[in-house]
Amino acid sequence: GQPLGPRRLSLKPIPKLPNMEAFLSETLVKVKKRAQGFLAPELCIQAVKAATELPFEDGVRKERELFRLLLTSGQSKSLQYAFFSERAVQKWSTPNGASWKNASPQPVHKAAVIGLGTMGQGIVTCLVKANIPVVALEQNLEYLNTGSKAVMLLLEREAMKMEQGAQPLDFRNPARLKFTLDFDLLRDVDLVIEAVYENMALKKEIFHKLSSVCKPGASLCTNTSALDIDEIASATNCPQQVIGTHFFSPAHMMRLLEIIYGRHTSPTTIATAMQLAKALKKVGVVVGNCFGFVGNRMLFPYSQQAVYLLEEGSKPEAVDQVIEDFGFKIGPFRMSDLAGLDVGWRSRMGRGLTGPSLPPGTPARQRGGYRYSPLPDLLCEKGRFGQKTGKGWYQYEKAGGRIAKPDPWIHNFLAQYRDTHHIQTRFIDQEEILERCLFSLINEGFDILAEGIASSPEHLD
Repeated sequence: GQPLGPRRLSLKPIPKLPNMEAFLSETLVKVKKRAQGFLAPELCIQAVKAATELPFEDGVRKERELFRLLLTSGQSKSLQYAFFSERAVQKWSTPNGASWKNASPQPVHKAAVIGLGTMGQGIVTCLVKANIPVVALEQNLEYLNTGSKAVMLLLEREAMKMEQGAQPLDFRNPARLKFTLDFDLLRDVDLVIEAVYENMALKKEIFHKLSSVCKPGASLCTNTSALDIDEIASATNCPQQVIGTHFFSPAHMMRLLEIIYGRHTSPTTIATAMQLAKALKKVGVVVGNCFGFVGNRMLFPYSQQAVYLLEEGSKPEAVDQVIEDFGFKIGPFRMSDLAGLDVGWRSRMGRGLTGPSLPPGTPARQRGGYRYSPLPDLLCEKGRFGQKTGKGWYQYEKAGGRIAKPDPWIHNFLAQYRDTHHIQTRFIDQEEILERCLFSLINEGFDILAEGIASSPEHLD
């Protein structure tokens, strides 16, 4: 018995909500924090705000203006480029003519992971989430117990995050996940990922053993961040099955998987690693073999410039702030603390750049005629490895802490270091910080392309 009246939504009055202003302001703060540097989420909030305040026609006009602004922005072009790059890298090729068109992957019904440190734990978690049965191997009982506990904790967290209705993670079933000290249990796996720490002798020893234990045709993957794939493969009798699968830390969260082929790696092995990336819901990028490959090789000069800036008068938090304001998720020093300063330190000791094998009389700030900064080495010698020890370039509330606070000790340490080496402290502005870090990163990218280590700019990006 009521009149129908206008049914058109646009003619209805807008319900007034209490404290709308405060609600929208709070939301904006949350969104800015979560999507740092991104235009679109902020403009979406402005569009909703316009809808609550303006008549329908004006609100729609405002939304169209905001949309046009986004459509023509540099960010829009960049995000589209990133989207298409992620798809372009699925079509891989190598200089000797192997490519996604002419190579078929081997099925992976069962996998193994060797080493249950931070990386190994994350990789096991990835495989279990992808529903691939896993054998996880350690060298002694103490490491096995510590590693298996950490993996179970990670998997419990992942299980809690899963949406309702999704197939539950069957990680307590020994047929899906088995922890062992016995190499013989690797006889029937289709793919092994070695994730021990960066030590060439240790990796070669493991790969020598794998080539005699694993079945013919099994893919032998090494999770190395910089070591020579060909040298690792030389320890086996099947170099065509050896490939680098460089996961990024934390492995169960980071989407990038760098896949590195050696001189003898077969197209089938590359295709299998790419198929694995897809199964793990990661972006697999096929690149060539050189020190540091693409990811870390580009980071070396970038991190190096960041440390040089400290030598000349900057502070870790000042450098990080500039890089993060530019749009990076995390600055070089917070990243270094997160990854662990000891990882790079071990690598530099292995290359004779620092530590006991450094020839006596080597100048403190020069190696091979080039500028070198011993600052990261000095921090490691003092046991400051980053988050894991509660102190690195920053200080943390405890060992394993996550909240980085500027450390007066570091400021003092830098001042003493400059005095010792007679370096004149100077003020370094934001533009210099940004240009020195980013241009060195970009130039290294051009070198990698010129050498054919990556087959296109999309692979680098």
